[in-house]
Formats: sequence, C-alpha cells, structure tokens
Amino acid sequence: MSSSTSTFSARLNEAAKLVEANLEALLADNARRGEIARPARLMEAMRHAVLGGGKRLRPFLTIEAARLFGVAGEGPLRAGSAIELLHCYSLVHDDLPSMDDDDMRRGRPTVHKAYDEATAILVGDALQTLAFEVLADPQTDADATVRADLVLGLARASGLGGMVGGQLLDLTAEGRYGAVTMGEAEVRQLQMMKTGAILTFSVEAGAIIGKADAKARRSLAEYGRALGAAFQVADDILDREASAEALGKRTGKDQEKGKATLVDLLGLEGAKRECGLLVEKADAALDQFGDKAQILREAVRFVVEREV
Repeated sequence: MSSSTSTFSARLNEAAKLVEANLEALLADNARRGEIARPARLMEAMRHAVLGGGKRLRPFLTIEAARLFGVAGEGPLRAGSAIELLHCYSLVHDDLPSMDDDDMRRGRPTVHKAYDEATAILVGDALQTLAFEVLADPQTDADATVRADLVLGLARASGLGGMVGGQLLDLTAEGRYGAVTMGEAEVRQLQMMKTGAILTFSVEAGAIIGKADAKARRSLAEYGRALGAAFQVADDILDREASAEALGKRTGKDQEKGKATLVDLLGLEGAKRECGLLVEKADAALDQFGDKAQILREAVRFVVEREV
C-alpha cells in the first residue's frame, strides 16, 4: 500500500467514526426543541437504517472538499451527516416491495423486513426531513446564506430533477410503464440523476461551506460528476462480478429485470475502460488545487477499485 493510499484509508476511517458518532447523536431518543416526542419504534427503525454500516463516502467527500478551503470541524461534519441521512432514506425507500423489493441491505434485513412496510415508509420520510433540519440549523453554519445554499443544493440533487427523478427513470427502464429501450445516453442520464447527483452535491457542499469562488466550485462540481459516474459504472461491474455475500445485498437485479446498464452497452471490458477515463477526468478537474487535493484523487480511485 502506497503512503498516499494509506493516508486516504486513515482519513476515510477517521471520518466514518466521526460521522457515525454524529449520526448516533442526531438519532437519540430525546426530543429536541420544537419536537413533541420521538416515538420509540420509529427511532429504533431509523437507527437500524442508518447506523452500523456503510463507508460514509458522501460525508467524507464533504469533509475533504471543505478541507481544501481550510474549513474543518462541526460544520462539514454536520453537512456531510445530513447528506448521509438523506442517502439512507433513499435506500430504505429503494428497498420497498413497490420499488426494488430487497430483503437485505449491508448484510442485514432491510427496514421493511425487520419492521414492516408502513414503518419503513415513515423512516424514510423522517430521515429526509431530518436531513434538511440539520442543514438549516445554525449549528451547521452561522452564515444563513451558506445554510440556504446547502438546503437548495441538496433539494435539487435529491428531488425531481435528481435522485427522485432518476428513480422514476429506473422504474421506467424496468418496463413498469410499457416496453422501453434505453440507449447509452439515456442510461448515463438515469445514472447521473439516481446516483450521481447526490455524490456530486456531497463535493459541492464542501465548497459551499468553504465559501469557494466560482471557478473552484465549477472544478469541484466537474470532479463530483466524474466521481458519481465512476461510482455507478463500478457498481454495475460489481453487480456482475461480486457475490451477494460480499456485497451484503442481492446481485444481478438489473439483468433479471432486463434493464440496460453501461456494462451491457459497453461490455465488461469497455465498462472498466470507462472507469479509467472517468478517473482521468476527475483528476484533471482537480488540477488547480495541486497536492492539496490528493485525498480527493485517491477517493475516485477508491470508488472504482473497491470490492464491496
């Protein structure tokens, strides 16, 4: 393992521990100011959905992007945690019988299996609203403009023109609403919306907290888009090559449903070459930051080389 890779792993693990502790605090049983009560079953199911699993890549990207501008501590940690809460909500709803109908997530029963479908829907709703509450809280940043930009950015990345819209396109690709054939451009758009938009915003959130100038924000957004695309292509490759036991969830779902991926359209080797090109594109987007961005460079390599 190279020294840069070792440093990356240490920073990723350190961020994961900090995020886990912050998520535990956010999901404590005690009601906060303005709340009436936190129902025990809901809190237990929310913790099942969020705690004890995942690489915490999205908050890590927020923390590291903010670090480029000399900002660290509670602000980036809270913003990253908010993005993770929203990501976990999306997984809970994705797993529902009406969506992907999955029984396992991160090696554990999905929320609707561990509890019930109605509870899972409410868990997703609660995690989504909590994410925006965290971003809007002055504890995240004293500057109201920064908080507003964070809320706006996450809303757009996760909403109808981003993740939620991408989920609808994903259902369309399964033939839910009639026969459909998706070409490469359509598959790329679907993936950028469903998966890439939140990953891209995770990077942009760090730039917002760091009060980066327009040029730096554009560069980081370009990096985030390349990383988001690489993540999904790598995920599609893993879905073909890894076992369900290794991934902690069912594999081969897209093939079962006849849904095209870039692996289908480019071939396995072509998809791997695509990952390499996206790593180069992400690298180039970080040129203006020099050596300060080495951890972010390692992050995109981690995304394409991961085995789970």
